[in-house]
Amino acid sequence: MLYAVVDIETTGGYASGNGITEIAILIHDGVSVVNSFETLINPKQYIPDHIEALTGISNDMVENAPVFAEVASEIYDLLHDKVFVAHNVNFDFSFIRHQLGEAGYDLQCNKLCTVRLSRKILPGHKSYSLGKLCAALKISLNNHHRAGGDAKATAELLSMLLQNDTEGIIHQSLKITSKEQALPPNLSKSKIDQLPQNPGVYYFKDQKGKVIYIGKAKSLKKRVCSHFSGNNAGKQRQDFLKNIYSVDFEVCGTELMAFILEATEIKRLWPENNRALKRYEQKYALYSFEDQKGYLRLGIDTFKKNLPVLYSFNTILEGHHLLKILIKDHFLCEKLCYIQKNRMACTGHEEGNCSGACVGKESAPAYNVRVKYAIAQLKSMLPSFAIIDAGRTEDEQSCILVEQGKLYGMGYISQYSDVQEPELLKSALKAYPSNDYIMHLILTHTEQHPHKRIAV
Repeated sequence: MLYAVVDIETTGGYASGNGITEIAILIHDGVSVVNSFETLINPKQYIPDHIEALTGISNDMVENAPVFAEVASEIYDLLHDKVFVAHNVNFDFSFIRHQLGEAGYDLQCNKLCTVRLSRKILPGHKSYSLGKLCAALKISLNNHHRAGGDAKATAELLSMLLQNDTEGIIHQSLKITSKEQALPPNLSKSKIDQLPQNPGVYYFKDQKGKVIYIGKAKSLKKRVCSHFSGNNAGKQRQDFLKNIYSVDFEVCGTELMAFILEATEIKRLWPENNRALKRYEQKYALYSFEDQKGYLRLGIDTFKKNLPVLYSFNTILEGHHLLKILIKDHFLCEKLCYIQKNRMACTGHEEGNCSGACVGKESAPAYNVRVKYAIAQLKSMLPSFAIIDAGRTEDEQSCILVEQGKLYGMGYISQYSDVQEPELLKSALKAYPSNDYIMHLILTHTEQHPHKRIAV
């Protein structure tokens, strides 16, 4: 078996927006280096000052160097039938595969990451960065942060790993069924092995234990592993993978519960990599307040977190439709409900459907009685029901409780619980905040599975 030990220097941290400035490839036969290739590369873009300071590679140095396409054929021939080895292999592989793809070559080969292998075969070191690990293992590292120097040190590290691999870890990693080399360099395979196939929510955490991403899954293990497949070379994905150090999870009885828990946890923790749900906000709401003349007024406005809400909705059209039903059923004043704004009196007053509150003919106490009845009707119009479904084990069932059109909470109950008793249900459930997004999920689910919905 031949190994291609690779190191590159680049203009930045992700392949799709940056270029390679230097590449070194050492062919290793399992004992020693038998062939080598090394060259500067013209990246066809400016090398930032901080990168030049780190690597020592300047724009002048690469000006007359070949562009990648000119050496792509030779690089592909060296790599395509070897095991691709690098320290943090997915970084180097993403750049080279991207550049070869641009030149018309499709690189497909097994990979080995000397960071991951070192953690397993040579455990106990404080740091597994190339510089600190080489110092601890007394591996000579000359010309650090240059492709040739780092590749030679990595090749020596590979030799040491092969010699000390008494448990066959390298062979196991190269099996077709092994997905370990696709994992981020700082995420232990043991963390993946503990993931179940159940529905649930997973939490990616950084080196300090801070949650950086929350996701939901029908199968936790399958979904988590899907994050590490593919060859997306973009900055966002590369930075994301680099910062994953651990994964925690919470099993849910159903996928719907996982959806609800995910939405709630994203709102609670605001992970930096969750963008779509963080942007979701309720848009409009129906409010009630007393004006300076003592009249209770109903009105639609943009959603405000700190005001008590009678009902919320996504579109102002939906809100107007609901408000007009209340106006018609309880002879409310369109002007006092802000349906009409530019007339002295509302249309309903002219047609005999309003008792004249808008022009002072009806007293505030008399009018307010009907407003209170309208609010009571609104609450009765909003559904209360439970969704009973599979639990986490055969001994329980899951329950999601909706009360007057809002999520009350969810949890797990006995197979013998009386779901017709909402107060008993509440004592067994954990309360969760409700919003339009969550209620849309719940109502869509009940439309698709009406037999799971039980009125309470």
